[in-house]
Formats: sequence, structure tokens, C-alpha cells
Amino acid sequence: MKKIILSLLVLTASVTSTQAQDLFKTVRDNATKVVNNPASSDEEIQINQFKVTALNYLSMMVQKRGLKKDTYFYDSQAVNMASFVTDFQVNLEKARAISPAKRMEIMKIYTDASKFNPLFKDTDKEKVNCYVDDKTTITPFCLDTDWEKAYDQATTLTKAALK
Repeated sequence: MKKIILSLLVLTASVTSTQAQDLFKTVRDNATKVVNNPASSDEEIQINQFKVTALNYLSMMVQKRGLKKDTYFYDSQAVNMASFVTDFQVNLEKARAISPAKRMEIMKIYTDASKFNPLFKDTDKEKVNCYVDDKTTITPFCLDTDWEKAYDQATTLTKAALK
């Protein structure tokens, strides 16, 4: 009986470890599924298309520059990017209930956090700012973003702004 329980614990631990290493892939795959789902709303598609684009950009830049990044790097960037986008939506709704000016302040906090925390310092500003410059998008964020730093900055500034 002990061997069976121990075997199950080892199996569970290995599955959990594998899942933790696949956060980047999971975030990208889930976003892709929403984009490709005909039942998804236009808003859901836009948000998730940004996530797919941002994660593909990240992966492409690491490969293009020949950087050696570990699983933690990819997973951290993916999770922080997804949290950044989700918190942006939630905080934008909170700000909208306060005033149009507060809503604009929150938009600026998040947009600036994405723009002023570059990860690669990519000089192709047209490419990295394609979502920022698109006035119709609901995710006005820079692709060249260190999502961990941007998330921390936006969270801190938003807490102060919504007090």
C-alpha cells in the first residue's frame, strides 16, 4: 500500500513539475484557442490575439538574438503578461465607474508601463508599437516589454491612482 501511495505522489509531483514548465505554452495555446473559436466575442479575440502576438514576439526575439533563456524566463513573462492584460481590464472598469479622466489615467499607466520597460530594446518601433499606435485596439501595449517589470509598475501605480 505504501508503494502505491509513494508511486502516486511521485507521479503527481512529476506531472505538476511538467505543468509548471509549460506555462508559456499553456498561455499561448489557450489564447490561440480563444482566437480560433467561432463563439468568441470580438473583444475576446482582440485580447487573445495580442497575447499570442506578444508571446510569439518574445520567442522570436530570443531566437533571433541567440539568447539562452530558461523555462522560468518564458513562464514568468507569459504569466506576468496574462496578469497584466487581465488586471488592465479589471482596473479599467473600476476607473470607468469613477470618471472618464480616471479611465484615461489607468490606460496611460498600463500603456506607459509596457512602453517604458523594454526587454530587448528593439529599434523597430513601428513593429513593437503596432498595438500602441492602433487607436482601435483594446490592448494598447508595446510588444517589446519586460512583462514582469511592467506588471509590477502598473500594479503599484494603479493602486495609488484608484485610492
